[in-house]
Amino acid sequence: MTQVQFTALVLMILLTLKLLLLPVKTVDKVSLGKTRWLMTACMALLAVQFLIQYTLQLRNTGHVAQAIMLNLAVFIPCTNLLALAILYLLNESHVNNVDRYIGVPTWIAAMTLLFVGLKTDGEPLMAQSPILVWAEIGASALYAGMQAYYFTRHIRELRRLRQALQDYYDRDTDGLLSWMEVSIVLLALFALMVPLIIFTNGWWLVIFSLGIFGGIFYLIDSFCLYVASSASSKVAEVKENEEQTERQDQEEAEADEDATEQMQENMLRVEQAVKRWTAEGGYRQNGITMPAAATAIGVPRYHLTLWLKQRNMKYTHWINDLRIDDAKRLLTEKSGWSNEAIAEYCGFSDRSYFQKKFKEATGMTPTDYLTSISKK
Repeated sequence: MTQVQFTALVLMILLTLKLLLLPVKTVDKVSLGKTRWLMTACMALLAVQFLIQYTLQLRNTGHVAQAIMLNLAVFIPCTNLLALAILYLLNESHVNNVDRYIGVPTWIAAMTLLFVGLKTDGEPLMAQSPILVWAEIGASALYAGMQAYYFTRHIRELRRLRQALQDYYDRDTDGLLSWMEVSIVLLALFALMVPLIIFTNGWWLVIFSLGIFGGIFYLIDSFCLYVASSASSKVAEVKENEEQTERQDQEEAEADEDATEQMQENMLRVEQAVKRWTAEGGYRQNGITMPAAATAIGVPRYHLTLWLKQRNMKYTHWINDLRIDDAKRLLTEKSGWSNEAIAEYCGFSDRSYFQKKFKEATGMTPTDYLTSISKK
């Protein structure tokens, strides 16, 4: 166990340094900066905890109660910091006071339970007793409850961000958020694994500990790679657009609250403008975003958004459907064209993405589709 504690200490120090040494230009966004410092505080706190454990060797010297109390006293604020960091990353504007401060009453309640257990068990101070064990279980349950709350918040904001991406870019962007999805699952697993670390010994303790350390390393390393890549800029662009859209939606909704007839006329104009734009092949522009499309169509972004909502469509899906229909036509009319040429002409980023979306839409590859058409 001594080797595990030393390994954890070194790992937390290295991860803290990695976060501190991130180039300033990669964390210039407010949400990225807050996420970075929350994660840094968590890593530093864990480093202190493992330094104490390694120095005092509490478990190895029989001071199990002290070791458990130290673990709970540190793990609750640490996972609180990590969970809050992910929330800021998903959408800072939707972080509320409960999100920010739920860790404080959770920690106070957990520590109160432990100290009450110490005072009422009738055993020597810090001796592991049945009452203290129940107090430790109660504190672990409070920790798990806090993590359950954050898990629901993470899922809600992740779904919101994914929808915002679909309403902005003209192609699938799920890969931008994949590391966040894994991190959210890992944080939820921590709610199960931390109590197991606290109440187990031997090889099981080593296995669960290594699982926790691996999860923390993945989360921090993935964040550093994310902020250093173009993915963070793309997501930040979507967030800014979403905030602007929400403000504009509210203003337009208030203005149109008693103007149903006017809104119907607006939707009719959007319908006509969209038909002209699609007839001109405006959707063939690769990489066209929702605001750019609205400008090209000649309608306010709010009206195009509402027009799509009335048809229960996402911008990404709508653009792809238009391109797929165009590709179907070209497959029959331009038999000499390759898949690469069709993909480029219709606005797909590359052949593989075109073939993937075509099969999703038709259940066939472009070649199979052309064969089925020729048989009719």
